[in-house]
This record gives sequence, structure tokens and C-alpha cells, in this order.
Amino acid sequence: MSQSFEEHWIATLTQGRYLIERGQTGEGAPLLVGFHGYGENAECHLDKLRQIPGADRWLLCAIGALHPFYNTKTGEVVDSWMTKRGREQAIDDNVAYVARVVSAVRRRYQTSSRLVIAGFSQGVAMAYRAAVLAGLRCDGVIALAGDVPSDVASCEQAASDFPPLLLGRGVDDLWYSEAKMETDLETLAKLGVKVQTCVFEGAHEWTSDFWRHAGEFLSRADAAR
Repeated sequence: MSQSFEEHWIATLTQGRYLIERGQTGEGAPLLVGFHGYGENAECHLDKLRQIPGADRWLLCAIGALHPFYNTKTGEVVDSWMTKRGREQAIDDNVAYVARVVSAVRRRYQTSSRLVIAGFSQGVAMAYRAAVLAGLRCDGVIALAGDVPSDVASCEQAASDFPPLLLGRGVDDLWYSEAKMETDLETLAKLGVKVQTCVFEGAHEWTSDFWRHAGEFLSRADAAR
């Protein structure tokens, strides 16, 4: 089918939403920022973050994606970070959005300079982008069941700015396969990233084993400075 139309893009304002949980923290707490997967939302991801051992000593921030839709089975409002349409524009919008959220959170809650970023599934790509492209000084990335996006893999800045990484995968995960993880490890090695892996019994999900590894990773990040 021939296309006779012209496609154009225009910037517009929209509203982003993020959730904060303070736990036992006061001023000066380290900041843990997380990104949910496709078809999830900030509430779902915040629940995952709070189950990391020691997370109550961090200020938790779960950022919701900018593209909400209804789960047709439950009626729940869930979110997506982007589709293949307008991908480059969406990346720029999302990176700017994340930088604004972190800046606002730091101003409002007077956090320490320590920052760890976490992502699950589709949110892993956002975690990588936040750590490398958003101009944030990051102390670690927790990546579960998602791959390194091409825009980060090809970014020269990634080689110098990439923080230590915890990379997790379930042995029965059909989406983030063993082959994808091996490809990512090769990419990360070329970038000089210090990677700790956690391959656990499970599928495309959080498990107690991964939560334990994430807690140990947070503890090391907190003590690193």
C-alpha cells in the first residue's frame, strides 16, 4: 500500500507521575529509583522495591511511564515506556523526564548524593538510560529480565559513566533468554562495566533469591562512598 501522507512530530507538554516511600529514612537518605515493566505501573514496582532487604533505609522512588492504558482483563490502569513508533523521540522525552524527577525528589527530600537505579523487564532499558544518558551521578544499576538498549550500547559516554551493575535472569525466562543475557554480558564487557550476575530458579519475575542479591548490592553501594 503506497503512502501519500507526510509524518511530522511536535513536542508537547504532558504530566508524569512518580511515587515516594520514605520507610525509616529522614533527610540525607540514599535514593533508589525504579522503573516498572510493560503493562505494570508505579504501584507495582514500588511494592517490588520495598521487598529488597535494607530498602527501608533508602528513599524509594517508583517512576511511572508516560503512556498509560487499560489492562483489558482487569480494568487497571497500567503503563508503557514506548513503542517502536517514535522511539527516538520517546527516548529523549523519557530521559529528560527522569532527570526532572530525580532533581525534584532530591530538592524536596534532601537526599544524600548516593543513587541506585533499578529496572524490571521493559524498565531495564530505562534504568540503563537513566544511569548513562540523564546526567545523573549513579552508584549502581539493578537490572532484572531486560536487555541493554542499542542507544546505550553504542553510546561513547557509557564506557566512562556506567556504574557497577547487578544483572538478573530467571532460568525459565523465555523473554530474557540465556542468549540475550550472554549478548548483554559481551556488550557490557566491551564498555568496561563491572557486572555481578544472578541467575535464579524462576521465570520473568522477581524472586526471593534476586531480592537477596539486590539487598547485598544496595548495601555495597551505600558503603562505597
